[in-house]
Amino acid sequence: MPASRPKFAVDEMLGTLARWLRIMGYDAVYERDRTDDEIIAGANAEGRILLTRDKELAARMGEMGSYIASDQLEEQLRQVWRVFSLRPDQDLARCTVCNGELEQLPEDDAKDKVPEGVFLLNHQFFKCRSCGKVYWRGSHWVNIKKRLADLAPDQSL
Repeated sequence: MPASRPKFAVDEMLGTLARWLRIMGYDAVYERDRTDDEIIAGANAEGRILLTRDKELAARMGEMGSYIASDQLEEQLRQVWRVFSLRPDQDLARCTVCNGELEQLPEDDAKDKVPEGVFLLNHQFFKCRSCGKVYWRGSHWVNIKKRLADLAPDQSL
């Protein structure tokens, strides 16, 4: 495992896991509609750890491959959290759709991009640099933080 914050390539069987890694601030490319050889080549070229439910594919990646044993999200998160010593960072959160980096969006710029009620209740907004999706830390953020706290109560997000 690389010494710096790991980057992941996540195969098409683990799309929800990819989204959660992005929420935690990890660069997680979701590999869909690609052959195993293409996935391996891309992961190797970018220094990514491949997370997969395919034992053979994980073995082909050697130490940069990780077989995800469970098909249940909570267990997948626990396994990846434990194996790679993940440290969530809300300031590094990424776009859950495209994996792009998020940047602060001035409140005035968000007004026409979010529902009126959301705008009235929130004062901090973020925008994906790649696809333009707008995010805010509304009531759903409390549920996200609780789920992560349940996984690793010794850390805070």
